[in-house]
Amino acid sequence: MSALSLTIRDSSTMLRRNLLHARRYPSLTLNLLLTPVMLLLLFVYIFGDAMSGGAGRSAYIAYIVPGILLMTIGSTVVGTAVSVSNDMTEGIIARFRTMAIHRGSVLIGHVIGSVLQSVASVALVGAVAVAIGFRSTNATALEWLAAFGLLVLFALALTWIAVGMGLISPNAEAASNNAIPLILLPLISSAFVPIEAMPGWFQPIAEYQPFTPAIETLRGLLLGTEIGHNGWLAIAWSLGLAVLGYFWSASKFNTDPK
Repeated sequence: MSALSLTIRDSSTMLRRNLLHARRYPSLTLNLLLTPVMLLLLFVYIFGDAMSGGAGRSAYIAYIVPGILLMTIGSTVVGTAVSVSNDMTEGIIARFRTMAIHRGSVLIGHVIGSVLQSVASVALVGAVAVAIGFRSTNATALEWLAAFGLLVLFALALTWIAVGMGLISPNAEAASNNAIPLILLPLISSAFVPIEAMPGWFQPIAEYQPFTPAIETLRGLLLGTEIGHNGWLAIAWSLGLAVLGYFWSASKFNTDPK
């Protein structure tokens, strides 16, 4: 078999392993999924009327759903950091190193499995959003396809960052703590209020981070609002984080333990 065939075969095996673990132990994924769902319900039904500025609860639902969907990805990949850390500390990685398998297939399996879980989680949270009144307005089939592509690309980028966090963590608890910024960053973005409504000193923090351009791009694709330069920024952030996370993870994974 060629090197490419071996890589695909071994990566597929690792992917099945990770999906099997997720199916057998769904509690971590479900617990992480509860965070965006609870925030969605909290902001819609408790703060919706106040946060809408008189536009009505339905308008506020439309505004916050894109941010909640991207927050869902950030929450889901925390489980990836924990899973990778468990593999490193429980000795299974050491066992894999002695086997005749493609070395990178272990990480590839984690990454593809995490992206698939992120997409499934986004679909579930999106279904909850639709159930409470979210409606996409004037989005064409091409815009829906672009929105899906953005979600997958963003999930890939955050997953590679989460893998790196898992590799440097001494245990699962540390991995979960290291990945907390992936949940906190959406809270200080334009997910819940426009940047213009924030204090002047806080606006750069909300603007110059990966979640804000991704949220504004997704919002524009689904709701027909202005995207502007946010589309290119979202792609640049996603590709940059994916490349950074990949090389970081590969470097840490390929360093033999002392």
